[in-house]
Amino acid sequence: TQGVGATVGNDYPSLLSELIGKPIINMGVSGNTSKDGLTRVEEVIAQKPKIVLVLFGGNDFLRRVPMSETFRNIDDIVVKLQNAGAIIVLLGVKGGILTDEYKKYFESIAEARGALYVPDVLEDIFRERELMADGIHPNNAGYQKIAEKVFPIIQKALQ
Repeated sequence: TQGVGATVGNDYPSLLSELIGKPIINMGVSGNTSKDGLTRVEEVIAQKPKIVLVLFGGNDFLRRVPMSETFRNIDDIVVKLQNAGAIIVLLGVKGGILTDEYKKYFESIAEARGALYVPDVLEDIFRERELMADGIHPNNAGYQKIAEKVFPIIQKALQ
């Protein structure tokens, strides 16, 4: 997550870094789809990360990428990072306006790969105007809520 909508240092990776007291390298790129992430996974592996937060799907949904392709890419990303020794924290996003077409796919990958999982990181944020910078991206307060939601899972991964 690059952090579109936040002021410098107020994206959720920066806020999460403060909460855990350890550096987090934010390699998110605005607008990336799962396919873009898959092409960049070697750049992440080159950093020799202990834990990787994987958050894709929102841009795939907006661009109408077929779900089968989105989740094949996300699964491939998870497997490649795990094969390089990283613990994966999979962050889910809602795939749909009224229903969540993505939830079962995120859950399936997390279970099959033994990844830690945070369902729908934008839940309770997306429709709250005071937490959003625009119709898609959280603002500083929204990213703070995401960091607080992810923090207990990261603590678990660090143990």
